[in-house]
Amino acid sequence: MGAGHDHGHTHGGPPPTGTAAAAYAGRLRIALTITLGVMVLEIVGGVLADSLALIADAAHMATDAVGLAMALLAIHFAGRPATVNRTFGYARAEILAALANCLLLLGVGGYLLFEAIDRFLHPADTKGGVVVAFALVGLVANMVSLSLLVRGQKESLNVRGAYLEVVADALGSMTVLVSAGIIMATGWQAADPIASLIIGLMIVPRTWKLLRETLNVLLEAAPKDVDMAEVREHILALPGVEDVHDLHAWTITSGMPVLSAHVVVSQDVLDAVGNEKMLHHLQGCLGHHFDVGHCTFQLEPVGHAEHEARLCH
Repeated sequence: MGAGHDHGHTHGGPPPTGTAAAAYAGRLRIALTITLGVMVLEIVGGVLADSLALIADAAHMATDAVGLAMALLAIHFAGRPATVNRTFGYARAEILAALANCLLLLGVGGYLLFEAIDRFLHPADTKGGVVVAFALVGLVANMVSLSLLVRGQKESLNVRGAYLEVVADALGSMTVLVSAGIIMATGWQAADPIASLIIGLMIVPRTWKLLRETLNVLLEAAPKDVDMAEVREHILALPGVEDVHDLHAWTITSGMPVLSAHVVVSQDVLDAVGNEKMLHHLQGCLGHHFDVGHCTFQLEPVGHAEHEARLCH
């Protein structure tokens, strides 16, 4: 709000310092520990069995471990209090971590596709029985991690990034198991690089979806569950509201949507009910119909928008 505009008002108090992912930090730590342990086991198993699929799954888990560590680091920074210059604190750190996870996942997917093609050209003698044993351990561990993160992924992009990585790991372990079973039953060695190819292809669509959601937050698009046209209609439907402009809604981080608007109000209504009551009506209108926790309204008399435009020249 510009200097000298004493009709501005903010409801909702200061922005919270905690984020949606903070409640799941402990579960992320457990998932990180599990991931690191399985990664080491699969590397050993991949070398012993000469299985590209198992080594590919281990490589994927290595990037997952990095992603989980970044998610935890982001939660740490996002939980730091706001300052005079950083009025929302470091809440965006979680979104940056989600973006970094996307880039890691895309890199791993590309690597697996490349290695799978190379293995087609240079076949190896994969030991199916060894692969089955190690892949089973990986699958069980992934299922435990998924159970820890399944709730948090609905509330935080940061946790969702970690969750999707573990989902891809679980699918990868299942694919490795199937390929190993085929090798044991038929001796068809091409099943191993095919499994690697499938793992790589499974990563891309989920990562792309997360990337789009992350970029929407960074580009300050309206939250996906907030219909801006409907918000405008609700505001205009309030008695005394003549117009609304400079209406914006965006997301600071998962679970922290904010909204601001300049609301043109009839002077007669303001004289009758006062600024405070009108602001209460606006806050109640949005609070009951939309999931927006922090709103800033600037009340303006009719004709003020033109005056405001001249001030900005």
